[in-house]
Amino acid sequence: MSFREYADFDGLGLAELVARGEITSAELVEEAIGRAERHNPEINALVYEMYDSARDAAREADRNATPAPFRGVPFLLKDLLGNCSGVPTTCASRFLDGIPANHNSELVLRFRRAGLIPIGKTNCSEFGLLPTTEPHLHGACRNPWNTDRSSGGSSGGSAAAVAAGIVPVAHAGDGGGSIRIPASCCGLVGMKPTRARNTFEPLTGDVMNGLVVEHAISRSVRDSAALLDCTA
Repeated sequence: MSFREYADFDGLGLAELVARGEITSAELVEEAIGRAERHNPEINALVYEMYDSARDAAREADRNATPAPFRGVPFLLKDLLGNCSGVPTTCASRFLDGIPANHNSELVLRFRRAGLIPIGKTNCSEFGLLPTTEPHLHGACRNPWNTDRSSGGSSGGSAAAVAAGIVPVAHAGDGGGSIRIPASCCGLVGMKPTRARNTFEPLTGDVMNGLVVEHAISRSVRDSAALLDCTA
């Protein structure tokens, strides 16, 4: 697969290539990492790298070949709510900088069971409170279509990474527009699911009386729908 072809597929499309044996999960992860290293210095979408664990997960996926809708597809977790054991979740706040999560969010486990392979965590506004992504801790995230423009927020890093072709789909959350605003800014698909459609376990049942939900920002409508089928 050439570099250019990677960005022509959505997540389900890439998974179909893996299932047919036309490419391996490890090759997809390496392509995503290469794109991150190439584009992130300009857009500042990724704030934490999980490259070693992603490579291990990809090799395991290729060995076991367990069927899953998104098997082998590179993915990114928002640096807010998407807890991954041993990996910092800073919520873009200097107060939480460097503190690793001591558990996996149930939603993150469901992403992985769907076959997605997290390669890192994405920039966001501090505690998800603003509709732009310009935290003091990580610095501003820039729109890959025009780096003088905002990528929106609070899930601006996820949107910028998908728009830049680093991954086809990325974790995001929404209370007052934090999925929909960055998706609009970056020309992507962003749906806010119904209250309680995705779980916040094990920490809580509801956030802000159901106003806040988690899902993803994607390149295609079918990825958004299929991923919600996997996690709801």
